[in-house]
Amino acid sequence: MYEFCPHCGLKYEVEPGYFYGAMFVSYAISGGVALVLGFLLFYLAGDPGGWVYVAVIAPAMVLIAPVNFRFSRVLWLHYVAGIKYQPGL
Repeated sequence: MYEFCPHCGLKYEVEPGYFYGAMFVSYAISGGVALVLGFLLFYLAGDPGGWVYVAVIAPAMVLIAPVNFRFSRVLWLHYVAGIKYQPGL
């Protein structure tokens, strides 16, 4: 992630440790994706064995990790923390 916005120059790192909250947003997104995948496996595959759940959900978590990392920071920055761009400051 950029240190400064290339468009407006807003510094993303407001204070040290500011994005710890994004970790919880990321955890919620990952949990939601895992829950949806688990329900889909349960209903569409007829409740397979536990290793099938692990074999499907674990790689999915690894694959969405880069997107989840950035998306959770953007959500935390804009929607949860309420940081808005103010020109001239």
